[in-house]
Amino acid sequence: MLATVAGFFLGLVITLFVFVSLVLIMLVLIQKGRGGGLASAFGGSGGNTAFGAKTGDVLTWATSILFGIFLLLAIVLNLMTHSTTSAKSPIGNTANNTTPVGQMPVK
Repeated sequence: MLATVAGFFLGLVITLFVFVSLVLIMLVLIQKGRGGGLASAFGGSGGNTAFGAKTGDVLTWATSILFGIFLLLAIVLNLMTHSTTSAKSPIGNTANNTTPVGQMPVK
């Protein structure tokens, strides 16, 4: 039962992480270019926004908030996947009583 709940929450966090990632990409792409950058390299003017003149501040604010959510979800996802795989990892496992080749076991 506990494994299914953990699997559900892992799937939920992964889905939310992908959704926030896509929204963050779209949000960055619709912002106005500040110094030309890559838009001027390909011949674009980069001076017009799709939603008017005052949307720059709102989009910058929304990007900062969404980046914070993205970072928080990335940390949570890392912790969730690390806790599920650490029990299976042979690294740091002291129960393995093998000795290196060429050494005698201490009795």
